[in-house]
Parts: sequence; C-alpha cells; structure tokens
Amino acid sequence: MKGTPRVYAERKTYLYNQYTRLLQGTSTAPLILFEHSDFSATRLIQLRADIAAAAAKHAGTPAPSLASPTPTPSPPAELPTFTVLRTSLFGVALRDMNNFDPTMRKDIAKTVSGTLAALSFPELNPPQLKAVLRVLARSVPPRKPKTPQQIEDEKKAAEAAFVPGRRPKRQRPTPVPDLKLLGALIEGRLFKAESVQSVADLPTLDALRAQIVGLLSAPAAQLSMVLSEASGGKLKRTLEGFKKSLEEPEVPAQDGQAPPS
Repeated sequence: MKGTPRVYAERKTYLYNQYTRLLQGTSTAPLILFEHSDFSATRLIQLRADIAAAAAKHAGTPAPSLASPTPTPSPPAELPTFTVLRTSLFGVALRDMNNFDPTMRKDIAKTVSGTLAALSFPELNPPQLKAVLRVLARSVPPRKPKTPQQIEDEKKAAEAAFVPGRRPKRQRPTPVPDLKLLGALIEGRLFKAESVQSVADLPTLDALRAQIVGLLSAPAAQLSMVLSEASGGKLKRTLEGFKKSLEEPEVPAQDGQAPPS
C-alpha cells in the first residue's frame, strides 16, 4: 500500500541505517562514490589494505598538549573505509534524506549506476585523498578495451574447441577488477569525477593558515627590513642628503641654454 513506511528485514534495516549514517556524515566526512565490477573477496581485502597503507601516511597527528609533560600514547588515527553498497537500498536512503536539496538528490541518482561502492573519509584531508586516489589508480588500473584482433582470436579459439555432439567445456575467464570514480559528496556538495581531483590538489587547512599568515606578515617584514637597513649611519646620511637637496638654490636658466641637469 502506498504511503505507508516500508518494513525491511533485519539485514536490510542494518544496511539502510548504515547508508543513512554515511549520507548524514557527508557534511564533515567526504564520501567518494565508485562503480566496481569483478572484484573477488580476496581482491577486496587487498584493496582495503592498500587504501589503509596510503591513508596512514597522511593521517592527522594530534596537537601537542602542555597539560601532560610526559608523552602519552595517542589512539590510532581513524582511516578511510571502503564499503560495497547495495545500490537499491542506497537509493532509498538517498531519497529519504530530507536535508539534501532535491536537485542535488537527482544529480546523485544520475551519477549512481551499476554496482556501487563508497569510500568514506573521517575528515577532509586533501593530501590523504590524493594519496588514496593515486594508490587506487595504481592498484586497479582502468580496463583497456579489446582490440578487433583480440575479439577475432577469441572467436577462432572458441570455434576450434567446438566438437560436434560434445558439450563444450565451460571455462570461466579470469576476472579483471575495474573501479570507476563517479563523484563525491564533500561538505554537503556534490562533486563530479573531474572535480574530485581538484579537491585532492588543495593544501591542508594548516598549510592554508600558514599561507594567510605569511601574506599578512609580509608588509610588516618588508617595512622592518627597510628600517633596519636605514638604521645608524645609513639613516643619518640619508637625511643629510635629503636636507642638502632641499638647500641647494635653483640656478635660473639663461636664454638659449638648457637648465643644468
């Protein structure tokens, strides 16, 4: 019956709540969406290990504290998580996100297609995002389309193996995993695939603060340098030269002659 809330089984309810938490956390935790295919369980485990290794190199370090003079062991930094999603349930969770703009929800629905996976980061850390995207491109390179010659060779091999009256032996091809970047949800905004790399190229927040401080302190530093160079005898000579130029009388120019330079 339409209009009544849909009741899910225990497993689907768990997944629905998980996807809802992922979407709700995109205001502070970036969510990168991928389309995946032909991944085995072993290959997924290896992929998650590669992501964790790349992200750990750029994990945030806690700020030093003066409250505890002796160093205390800090908890391990939270790393990104790679989750294989059920596209239909993710679409339902997305549809129920009332805090998302309707246009944005439609754009996300257009982006999502096929088998879906999500990479969730604990916070926006552009260098970490860049390192993870780089290791994903190296670990799962894009598939190369088959050439006409390869297709023809496979067809000839199948015809050569055919024996009349005998069922052909079924051979399963070795799966080649594929991972395609679809887009990302970052700070409540939808970024297309080509824009995600631009976000990854940004510096960290601390680096941006350092750049702003450098820009604000540059004029003061230049003034201090000028004053330090003009200090002592240099300043005295500068003022005396300026006084002399003011005291020199102007020589009137004679007819037909140019004034002295």
